[in-house]
Amino acid sequence: MSHVRLSHVTKTFSRGRGDEVVALDDVSIDVARGEVFGVIGQSGAGKSTLIRLINGLEAPTIGEVHVGDQEITALSERDRRAVRRDIGMIFQQFNLFRSRTVAGNVAYPLKVAGVDRAERDRRVARLLDFVGLLDRAHDHPERLSGGQKQRVGIARALATEPSLLLADEATSALDPRTTAEVLALLGRVNRELGVTIVLITHELDVIRAVADRVAVMDGGRIAETGTVYDVFANPTTTAAADFVRGALRDRPSAETLQRLRRSHRGRIVTVAVRDRTGFQTALATTFLAHHVAADIIFGGISELQERAVGSLTFELTGDAGEIDAALAALRTDGVDVTEEKG
Repeated sequence: MSHVRLSHVTKTFSRGRGDEVVALDDVSIDVARGEVFGVIGQSGAGKSTLIRLINGLEAPTIGEVHVGDQEITALSERDRRAVRRDIGMIFQQFNLFRSRTVAGNVAYPLKVAGVDRAERDRRVARLLDFVGLLDRAHDHPERLSGGQKQRVGIARALATEPSLLLADEATSALDPRTTAEVLALLGRVNRELGVTIVLITHELDVIRAVADRVAVMDGGRIAETGTVYDVFANPTTTAAADFVRGALRDRPSAETLQRLRRSHRGRIVTVAVRDRTGFQTALATTFLAHHVAADIIFGGISELQERAVGSLTFELTGDAGEIDAALAALRTDGVDVTEEKG
């Protein structure tokens, strides 16, 4: 069942004098209820505009935006506000009130919604316990670390018990260790509370850590959509491949290849590692059958959604014809093999 659905959405902004900027160009995505859906792209790809369309702060120029069973593009502003009450937002810069305590920040949306004091206190205590900050309830934000501030932001976003959570670059201001802690918390929000999460980021490491599926944005369009594993293991577009290469760091750069060639005189090939039973044994068997010596000189294998992904770069030595035959045999067996030329 869809929780968020954009159908052929285009959004343009006027620069004046008849000049227009296309922020989103024929974008269609479908986010299932209960999943963590990542949207990744470089600055200017259209991610922020996309999230503003989902929460009803912007209306599309063309197309439809559905949240739950509501087409929010067809609603009045008053009715959009009602839809927003079921949407929580987490921001990059936390957006906490400096004058309010931790508890006061979490309670604020409940106060605005008219929730009575006893119920506010109950929810605040429960949420601060959930995010591990119950003992900091009476502190002010300036006494907290960045990670603690973001945990307050998550608790505040959950205060109205939304079914949808939008995270806009929620970890960009955090160090790697704190990022991992916040992402683990978001995973708990999804698993234990059943909240659908749309995660906007430019960091593929964030997507690989917590998302179920991902859409890669490039120039206002959706370049590629799929499970996180499929996009990592077999990107079909240049935009996706560039992100994957930067996140996995398992393929040699041009500079690294030059260095490798200075010390390795054989033919250099890179083999994509996929989640196949006996994959590496099959590689070794093929090379052995053709009397080809294969030495690993670069690469790495990661675990993604409990499946192996990565690549290994080999120096191959032996008869040139036998090397060709071994590579042909691997490709026939569906192995992605790239000979590093130059």
